[in-house]
Amino acid sequence: MYAETERCVRAVQSKDARFDGWFFTAVVTTRIYCRPSCPVVPPKPENMTFYPSAAACQQAGFRACKRCRPDTSPGSPEWNQRADLVARAMRLIADGVVDREGVPGLAARLGYSTRQIERQLLAELGAGPLALARAQRAQTARILIETTALPMADIAFAAGFSAIRTFNDTVREVFALAPSELRTRAAKRSTPDTPDTPGFLSLRLPFRAPLNPDSLFGHLAATAVPGVEEWRDGAYRRTLRLPYGHGVVALTPQPDHIACRLTLSDLRDLTVAISRCRRMLDLDADPVAIDDQLRRDPLLAPLVDKAPGRRVPRTVDEAEFAVRAVLGQQVSTAAARTHAARLVTTHGEPVDDPEGGLTHLFPSPEALAALDPATLALPRTRRTTFTTLVKQLADNSLQLGVESDWSETRVRLLSLPGFGPWTVDVIAMRALGDPDAFLPTDLGIRRAAQELGLPSTPAALTARAAAWRPWRAYAVQYLWATDSHPINFLPV
Repeated sequence: MYAETERCVRAVQSKDARFDGWFFTAVVTTRIYCRPSCPVVPPKPENMTFYPSAAACQQAGFRACKRCRPDTSPGSPEWNQRADLVARAMRLIADGVVDREGVPGLAARLGYSTRQIERQLLAELGAGPLALARAQRAQTARILIETTALPMADIAFAAGFSAIRTFNDTVREVFALAPSELRTRAAKRSTPDTPDTPGFLSLRLPFRAPLNPDSLFGHLAATAVPGVEEWRDGAYRRTLRLPYGHGVVALTPQPDHIACRLTLSDLRDLTVAISRCRRMLDLDADPVAIDDQLRRDPLLAPLVDKAPGRRVPRTVDEAEFAVRAVLGQQVSTAAARTHAARLVTTHGEPVDDPEGGLTHLFPSPEALAALDPATLALPRTRRTTFTTLVKQLADNSLQLGVESDWSETRVRLLSLPGFGPWTVDVIAMRALGDPDAFLPTDLGIRRAAQELGLPSTPAALTARAAAWRPWRAYAVQYLWATDSHPINFLPV
């Protein structure tokens, strides 16, 4: 339970949506837990108990509120701004590792014993890895129940349950409704017009306001690799390589959510696909806290006030982004896209996309490691950088993923031939998710700094940027946005 009761009570009484996902309010008289912004009349303070996770509420015997649906609130920003054991474990659980590999698999990826991981998660979140994964399975089941016509048995196994009885019991316990009742309630609400396509899902991805979509989607669209990514009909679309199969996602910015249209070859990948899309769009960030910190610099404040809520455009595949970062060294955005498109056409896995122009998955490290370096239209030194990277990714001697320790991975990357500070920091920022990654040698950053009156030399700018920590990656977005480059504008 949370000890800062007074602050939590104030957030609940003010129905402050900024705290949704930070903590959950459990009402001891009704045995129901809610998000802080629940629209019902707030309970008396003496009847409130606070937990750091939905799983902890469920483990304590509380069921989810049917009005505010706390299980659908944005994730805690804590797990994206930290690189300690608990944060890395939470990112892996969100990526479905416990469902696929169990707690021993989670421990093996993190390099700790299962006992140590369970102890730390219980201490900070009030629930162990199995309870956290169970809460996630329940939410996945609810999505499938409410948005598809699949038989309940199929939903149970797609959501990760090992038995239909366990699925039924969990849904009843968490939502106080049987699966069939959840479907009936959903049918009474207005639903989007969706095609009758196997594996198709239409979802809403919540976020904390404000969110500025211009540079977020502009960056993804301007750097899109043909065949893998595209901007079509107001949506960013791309193919996804997933544990059990592949998928195609279309993400459309809306005023209060991101509309997400998913087509999956295997519905067991739903949880992973949602997690990776949220991570790519940085939807669990706390923009108010970030912008408040950056506003303290009088030269950054006008940029923040003009367009608050900028996010860091990230990736759905860390290895893919590292390869693309190497291809983009010292060349234009258009040239980097051309190099990547050649690899996709030659070595990518074909996929079918009836709704658009997506044709391939981005090539896997194993496929790229097997290619002939002489076929690469790159300078010799860049070929060495490329081949060294993909070989280490293919044999797992270099691991880039949500579980990566940011400091250790930086050291490993810097040891590779052709990897300098810019390449390492852009991978740290956009692939590893380090919110404090900074690019003082980037030409666009130096140009923006000079125009604003900030120091333009890397050393002096780094010294000035110490006041922006731990959000320097977000400062980069505001500085980049001063340019007229297409990455800063939402495509029409």
